[in-house]
Amino acid sequence: METLETLKTTLNAMRPQMIELERVLSSIPAIAPESGGDGESKKCAALEKWLCEAGFEKSQMQHFDAPDKRVSSGVRPNVVLTIPGKSDEYSIWVMAHMDVVPPGDLKLWKSDPFVVQYDEKSDKLIGRGVEDNQQGLVSGVFAALSLLKNNVTPEHTVKLLFMADEEFGSEYGIKFLLRKHPELFNNHDLILIPDGGDEKGETIEVAEKNILWLRVHTIGQQSHGSMPNKGKNAHLAACDLALRLNDLENFFNEKDDLFNPNYSTFQPTKKESNVETVNIIPGDDVFYMDCRILPRYSLDMVRAEVNKRVAEVESKYGVKIEVSEPQAQQSPATPVSALVVKKLAAALKKAHGIEARPIGIGGGTVGAELRCCGFNAAIWSTMDEVCHQPNEYCYVRNIIADAETLCALFTME
Repeated sequence: METLETLKTTLNAMRPQMIELERVLSSIPAIAPESGGDGESKKCAALEKWLCEAGFEKSQMQHFDAPDKRVSSGVRPNVVLTIPGKSDEYSIWVMAHMDVVPPGDLKLWKSDPFVVQYDEKSDKLIGRGVEDNQQGLVSGVFAALSLLKNNVTPEHTVKLLFMADEEFGSEYGIKFLLRKHPELFNNHDLILIPDGGDEKGETIEVAEKNILWLRVHTIGQQSHGSMPNKGKNAHLAACDLALRLNDLENFFNEKDDLFNPNYSTFQPTKKESNVETVNIIPGDDVFYMDCRILPRYSLDMVRAEVNKRVAEVESKYGVKIEVSEPQAQQSPATPVSALVVKKLAAALKKAHGIEARPIGIGGGTVGAELRCCGFNAAIWSTMDEVCHQPNEYCYVRNIIADAETLCALFTME
């Protein structure tokens, strides 16, 4: 406990450096090419420069870059910073992503999204990326830096992973690493992803709902609005199908209190434009479904019921319906008895007296990719979860608190 208190003292003294690192990181927009950006390379270079100036050795950093011709550097960087421990039986990973989403409507921002503002009274840092995912990145960096400054060797080797491409599907980030460099990870490793949580830092995300996005294209026959008998109303058929697909919430109706909401959701969302005027019966219609499904139901089970209801609507209206999947993902849960969950809960108790509890979420994280490959992962952080919003913020006190928890984890036998 004496060592942890020393590390805590060091962390609290480094508050100005934490703010400065957040400023450095946000000042370089690491936006994916899908959103018109140039990727993460410049931000990654600035981070590596900062790490070396802080006292880490360049030899501790290893690149696993994914080729991408769409960005000026030609690569999407993934960097591992290794802090050797007393034991290599397993490693403790802290994974954070460097990319951010665009700021959105600038009129909704009270300041430049890429110039971090610090409000001392509220202890808030405001700027794009300060929470998602720089808070977790900075917490991991300063937890490791506090070990370095106090000449403390962690009980197990610590690996900080700075990833690319989390915001657009991770093809150049964790998916690339799992596909091309699976030797990086060990089934016994403790994998922590500080990219989601709650304002008290007491929930540990161990499971995600299966995700299925559907694009539903209905093909009918266009006609004049006064003569629906001469057409096949694609929009009407699509509305009927949207209600039938929404009704899947009553078909796949089991509950699981690990999640909030505790049931599977099947929601119509996006709607594409069909006809230009009111007096045309549309012969073509496209809408989308966002389905978040409890892990107990496989996607194939859902697909079978979707296909059945599609066929019923085709027969009723005489239309053709094509269904595609912009996104489909399912993953097993991390057992609540997994070592990463137990160790993290113990670290939260030791550092802050927090009684942690496991939860599931409806959103998607890189944890799902790891779990699909047999690696137990836990998602946790102390945050208000304002990611992607205008005037995104985080509290410096939460950066410090999470770094303290990580220090407890790193020094735990």
